[in-house]
Amino acid sequence: MASVVTVRTLTDGGQQPLDIAREIAGFVGAARRSLDLAQYDFNLLPDTAAVVGGAIKEAAERGVAVRFLYNLDHRLPIPVPPPPEPDGELIASLGVPAKPIAGVPDLMHHKFAVRDGEAVWTGSTNWTDDSWSRQENVVVVVESAEIARAFTDDFDQLWDTGSVEQSGFVSPASAQVSGAQIRTWFTPGHGEDLSHRIARAIGCAKRQIRICSPVITAAPVLATLAQVVSEGEVDVAGCVDETQVEGVLYDWRRDDIAAWKIPLLERVLRAPFSGKRSNPYEGSGSVHDFMHAKVTIADDTVFTGSFNLSRRGEKNAENVLEIHDAALAERLAAYIDEVRGRYPPASAVPGDRPGTGEREENESDDQVRAERGERNSEDEGERAAGS
Repeated sequence: MASVVTVRTLTDGGQQPLDIAREIAGFVGAARRSLDLAQYDFNLLPDTAAVVGGAIKEAAERGVAVRFLYNLDHRLPIPVPPPPEPDGELIASLGVPAKPIAGVPDLMHHKFAVRDGEAVWTGSTNWTDDSWSRQENVVVVVESAEIARAFTDDFDQLWDTGSVEQSGFVSPASAQVSGAQIRTWFTPGHGEDLSHRIARAIGCAKRQIRICSPVITAAPVLATLAQVVSEGEVDVAGCVDETQVEGVLYDWRRDDIAAWKIPLLERVLRAPFSGKRSNPYEGSGSVHDFMHAKVTIADDTVFTGSFNLSRRGEKNAENVLEIHDAALAERLAAYIDEVRGRYPPASAVPGDRPGTGEREENESDDQVRAERGERNSEDEGERAAGS
């Protein structure tokens, strides 16, 4: 099998849910032997459920060995509406072996599928109708046995242990795919290593840095980016989710542990960053239109996957592809500029409510929160966001 990488970018209103559902069905429909699915959120309306669910059921019926992992939060009193969880009835209707992974305290945040140990579908895109039609997202399909093997190893760690904390201990694997050098990263096993890897790429960039991330809170990335922006020698720009950033600042200004990051984020957002004012999560039935793409470009290097540039992301079960390809970097930089052009400049003004965006943005110390008897609303917000 020839190694191939393809990338599709999504915009708010730029495609219909059935468009992506049919692409997924095509990927699933080509399975001959095995299909491993790791999905943070799997929640579809009847039309898209029929397409995607039908493809999974048909694969199982023709003898493909299918396994399904999904994130499942346990219930505790929380200060925001309960977030959506994967559709248990839909998953059960597939008739395939399935395992929930406890998403507390850290999330099983993957959005990938591995087909026949030869191809991987991954990126920032959850398998939900809003993710496919109302959010900025990236889908990456890699046809490479070496890359697929790394994803299968990570899947197996989650499947065998049932624990986010015991996953992500897969050594970064590299392969030549479509002329590009691709390296895999998994967290939490390599979470801090990944943040430092991205920060180093940012710090070494000579020409351009482009970022799409709902928030930017991982200390190595935030500090390095603030330095690069201050020096003014590299073209830096990007887009964040304004609503979620406001929530982060609201929480940070009330948290002595994280407050030191505020001036760094303020400095970064003085660069040409735009902010999408997404709808706050308001419970079942609300529109989930977050700026959800997770892409960092540093010159000719691309980092993309399920990982937000956040401290929480280091502790979740996440995946990232590091791709060295000048043409792809230019294409995705143009995509980021297109997204950036849709929205007004980002601000560093705290909102009037706790964070209700992605849970992985939380920077507060877990033990401090436990002693206070509180659950940080920003934690619960990411669950709501289905990020």
